[in-house]
Formats: sequence, C-alpha cells, structure tokens
Amino acid sequence: MRKMINIALPKGRLGEKVYNIFESLGYGCKEILENNRKLIFEDEKNGVRYFWVKPSDVAIYVERGAADVGVVGKDILLEYNPDIYELLDLNIGKCRVCVAAKNGFRDNREKTLKVATKFSNIAKKYYNSIGREIEIIKLNGSIELAPILNMSDVIVDIVETGTTLKENDLSVVTEIVDISARFISNKSSYKFKNEEISLMQEKIRSVIK
Repeated sequence: MRKMINIALPKGRLGEKVYNIFESLGYGCKEILENNRKLIFEDEKNGVRYFWVKPSDVAIYVERGAADVGVVGKDILLEYNPDIYELLDLNIGKCRVCVAAKNGFRDNREKTLKVATKFSNIAKKYYNSIGREIEIIKLNGSIELAPILNMSDVIVDIVETGTTLKENDLSVVTEIVDISARFISNKSSYKFKNEEISLMQEKIRSVIK
C-alpha cells in the first residue's frame, strides 16, 4: 500500500513555484489551489499531504517528523543546522548572504564591529573565520535600517537584486555564501518511507537544471 508523504512548503512565491514543480511530477492536490483557510491539503490518489508554513519553520517541521519532506532555503540550514537529510539543490530561489554597509564604509579594526542581522550563527562563523571581533545586534526585519540609524556598522542579510540596498545608500561589502532552495527529508521518514521519498527525489532531479 502506498504511504502518504507529508510535505512542508514555504509560504510565498518560492512555495508556489515549488508546488508547481511537484504538481507537474504527479504530486498535485487540487484543494491547495482553492480559495480557503484550510491548513492541510490532502490528495489520497497522489499520496501527498501538503501544508504551508513560515519559510524559517520548514526545517523544524521536517526535523521533528511532522513533515516527511520539505523545501527550505540553504540560509536556514546554515543558520539553524537542523538534524535532517539535505537531498537536492533545486536551483531556484537563488540569492546570497552578504555583508553590507553604508556607501564609503571603512572597517576600523581597532574597534569591535557592530553587526545587525537575523543570521547570528552565519555572521559569527564568517567573522570568526577572518579573526574579526564583533557584537551581534539581533533583528528580525528591516535590517537595512540599522546602519542608516548608526545602530550598527554593517548588516549580514540576504541579497537578491540589491535594489533595496541601493535605494538606501547601502552596498555589498562581502559575499559570504550563495544560497538556493533545498529539498530536505526527515531522517526517520527517509528510512521508513524510502521508496516513496526516493521516487519523489528522482522525479525532482529529472526536471531541475
């Protein structure tokens, strides 16, 4: 008997793009496209159960087994280091984690560098690698405001096009890491639903570029 696969999708444009991939491979669920307030969408015929979650929560749902598989940005995996299997790079949702600062910024290495970010672990690891002493200022949104208001020297954040930085007289100082969407699996699910997840993995692999 076919086992149902629970799939955590990130809310937003990335999740919609990922769902379209799944649907094209035979994992569609008509209910998910209907205008309703449901949280869980199931298609028994195709053996899938979907739910939309906050992008930063996908890895938690997968790690704890509420979802068998999911799609999450590499930035989340680097920041939180969840105990999951990373199966595929989907080559979508591409952007970069960068250090950015006000135009003309010069780093005074005699002072502790103030870094505003929501990616504390990525920032610490990067600055440890270059031997730079920093103070982390943890923020969850509008990170670009911090250097503009002189609350921080630099920010560490995701940069896609760089438009927001330019419009606020900021620019990229250093690119830390390229990121993209990853297909991940719960470790236990990969063992007990291996046939279903492996088939899904191979189907996805056949269409990504």
